[in-house]
Amino acid sequence: MVRVRGMAEQRRMARERKTVEAMLRLYCREQHSSDGEMLCAECIELRDYAWLRLQKCPFQAGKTTCTKCPVHCYKPAMRARIRDVMRYAGPRMIYKHPLMAIGHLFDGLRQEPVRRGRKEVNIEI
Repeated sequence: MVRVRGMAEQRRMARERKTVEAMLRLYCREQHSSDGEMLCAECIELRDYAWLRLQKCPFQAGKTTCTKCPVHCYKPAMRARIRDVMRYAGPRMIYKHPLMAIGHLFDGLRQEPVRRGRKEVNIEI
């Protein structure tokens, strides 16, 4: 049964990578005047960074969308850049990639993940 769960996690993370790439393609095509197939160097850098963050996500397939995540793993400058991309491409995804958009909406309905192995400590001063 562990193998099935691992495969589901891999599919979930692959879908996340595809969604990020699709959003970047929409954004880059319109904002940076690139063709639909190739991303500009700036967007390639952002895509690679986003993929690395997804790969290192402590929640993996159990995660909600990054907007609702309790852990902000992006550097502030990269977070601002990806936020701009998502703000632009998000509403357009429903027309260009409706299945991805619906999947992303359902992912956003997931409960906020809880980090395992850490205890919350209240310190009174």
